[in-house]
Amino acid sequence: MNSLLRFLFHVSSDAWVSILRLGMGLTVTAYGLSLRMDWDWMFAGSGKGLMQREIGEALAHWQSPWVPVLQWPVALGARFGLSEHAMLAVVWICLVTSGVFLMLGIFCRVAAVLAWFWHSAAAMSGGLGAYGVDSFMTIGLFYLMLSPLPDRLAFDARQRKRTLNAELLGFWRRALQLHLCFIYFFGGLSKCLGAGWWDGSNLWRSLIRPPFDLIDPNVLVRGKIFFPAAGIAICLLELTYPLLVWNSRTRRIGLAAICLMHLLIGGAMGMYLFALVMIVLNLAGFGAPMGLPAPAARAPVRPSVP
Repeated sequence: MNSLLRFLFHVSSDAWVSILRLGMGLTVTAYGLSLRMDWDWMFAGSGKGLMQREIGEALAHWQSPWVPVLQWPVALGARFGLSEHAMLAVVWICLVTSGVFLMLGIFCRVAAVLAWFWHSAAAMSGGLGAYGVDSFMTIGLFYLMLSPLPDRLAFDARQRKRTLNAELLGFWRRALQLHLCFIYFFGGLSKCLGAGWWDGSNLWRSLIRPPFDLIDPNVLVRGKIFFPAAGIAICLLELTYPLLVWNSRTRRIGLAAICLMHLLIGGAMGMYLFALVMIVLNLAGFGAPMGLPAPAARAPVRPSVP
């Protein structure tokens, strides 16, 4: 039991929280700005929007009535005579503002909670159009929302002195690390069970399917001989991810490899936000130093000669 407690509540610095806060703030801001022109079109109600917000919200409420959805602020605004368009604009402003506040480190806790809430509401209401980036943004904001804040790089920390609990910092980081290990291991295991990744066909289908078909098909055809090797490499990298990043000798290699994989996938398929959030989670989990920084050495004090 003592060994388990020491494992879960290991002593950690707040460097990983700084990475997570800055990275998630950038991701939330970029997410909101990328959807600015299509925000109303994506999340408007029946007869006005692209994907019928009510369908996504019905699916969300089927899972739990407490899942945040955009209908909550829309219904609240209707009581005060505000239109759906106005309330959706307010939600967008709140989402982007919370992302900017996270990057600056202003009102960190409130900004993290609001970013998680408004992003979750948008992701749930647009459930038919949501994909992996929404799930991993929710994961990152969830851990940030519950972690000790503010970190030493935040603007809040300069305004008020606060000593963070090193063991509590270690607990939430350990939870994030284990979460990432489970995600990659079972993702790699599911890929290995099918033939599509071993012969490269799944990789081929991913690269030619709109809207991810950024690479010229002629280029893909000429390079098809590399697809099986690339598919096998992805399977093995994800499957062995826990072993690579948990061992201090191979951690940098594993971390660099997984970040490079996400960079290549993001660049080849235009999934820039997905690549960003995955790199942020990996750097926060395993990129920052594991323990507290060593105290600075002090020069010996020489006794004064009378």
